[in-house]
Amino acid sequence: MGKLIKEFKEFAFRGNVIDMAVGVVIGSAFTGIVNSIVNDLFTPLIAKLTGSVDFSALVVSLGADADAPKLTVGNFIQSVVNFLMIAICVFAFIKLVNKLHRPKAAAPEKAPRLCPYCKSAIADDATRCPHCTSQLD
Repeated sequence: MGKLIKEFKEFAFRGNVIDMAVGVVIGSAFTGIVNSIVNDLFTPLIAKLTGSVDFSALVVSLGADADAPKLTVGNFIQSVVNFLMIAICVFAFIKLVNKLHRPKAAAPEKAPRLCPYCKSAIADDATRCPHCTSQLD
């Protein structure tokens, strides 16, 4: 039993597991933010643009009587629309984060000065080539 507890401690407190746990917690918090953006900002805007179209009322009945099974196609369409809005929000957020963390582009390096005789790289202020000892202009 002691060996099992020791193995569990090694597993549970390994860096990757703790990093993953932190990621799950942050992801849960981020889910609340994204859902709020979709439900509180985008959904009302789309409702305004489409005249408050509600897909959830679309139902296909598989029989004539009242107890016949029903395909709630509208709920599926609404779920797809919600997924697309969430995907767009996450994409925009990731794009923003990448833009903020993108390293500044380094200035391109100047091409090295070459000796006109041996074509070796030489210092810009050199008066003589260190490779072929030719006198330089």
